[in-house]
Amino acid sequence: MQLAIELAKKGMGKVSPNPMVGCVIVKNGKILSTGYHRYFGGNHAEVEALKKCKNPKGATMYVNLEPCCHYNKKTPPCVPQIIKAGIKKVVIATKDPNPAVSGKAILQLNKNNVTCKVGILSDAAKKLNESYIKYIKTKRPYVILKTAYSLDGKTKTESGDSKWISSEKSRETVHKLRSRTDAILVGINTVLKDNPKLTSHEFGKNPVRVILDTMLKIPFSTNVLNGKSKTIIATSKNSDKTKKEKLKKMGIDIIELPSKKLVPILSRDNFLDIKKLLVELGKMGISSLLVEGGETTAQSFLREKLVDKIMFFVCPKIINGMKYIKNAAGVKNISVKKIENDFLFEGYLNV
Repeated sequence: MQLAIELAKKGMGKVSPNPMVGCVIVKNGKILSTGYHRYFGGNHAEVEALKKCKNPKGATMYVNLEPCCHYNKKTPPCVPQIIKAGIKKVVIATKDPNPAVSGKAILQLNKNNVTCKVGILSDAAKKLNESYIKYIKTKRPYVILKTAYSLDGKTKTESGDSKWISSEKSRETVHKLRSRTDAILVGINTVLKDNPKLTSHEFGKNPVRVILDTMLKIPFSTNVLNGKSKTIIATSKNSDKTKKEKLKKMGIDIIELPSKKLVPILSRDNFLDIKKLLVELGKMGISSLLVEGGETTAQSFLREKLVDKIMFFVCPKIINGMKYIKNAAGVKNISVKKIENDFLFEGYLNV
């Protein structure tokens, strides 16, 4: 099963909104063949493994997710092919949460004298497909909030400079993460301030770019409007209609959203209804969303309780009072200690 999970990981960033699945066929203590779901629309892991297996009759199949049994999809169901091949036992890490499959595949296999065992390495299997599980249950994308901040809790300097708080290796990690998620989201202030490309920087496929822009302030010359990947702009229904039409002619998708006041007492600004945005993104087949915006965007998602997972990069710098990141004080000889659920960072400034 561990091998099946490792094989499944090879489809990361390539099979969405389908789950990542790996398969191993074993007979008499020997591995006969393996397979994994390589890309969306391609053969499922079970079918790939069966095609490479010369004599699967009487063998045991290990798979990290319950095989599919429904027809409303791009490829034929796996269960009939497993039965036809003569597989006698299927070991499954976890059931498929899809109502069209959940438990039904196991029932079909049992009715055809195929023994099923469920629950081997189930926690690891669920973690691997956490975005798929959330999406299939709610029809909304799995939301990852990523941010980088200094040891004194700053995401930028007093002048607004935020490049670069994190290290080059940390940025590479984020670029790889972008390639594995369906879409990346930032607010218009990030676009205006940094003019980012929001690509994977050649570490894999580029995510769909989603821009929160209530009043449609986005310049036509900005990097996120280039053709390197699809761009979606979420804006108010009351924003400039002429500009909307021009952007649509450029190939930009526009999602019109109602506005709402998140904290009426503290702010006069209207914010887009991001919960409604997640519903719309889900309808477009986006099953995972990486939120990389500034403090306002991050606070909006946290306040609305829409974040599923956080990735916080804590960087060895002291920024308070500095105009530019390059002037920040570096902290050396960092050590990290966990105390109950807290983390104690210790380091030295004058060494």
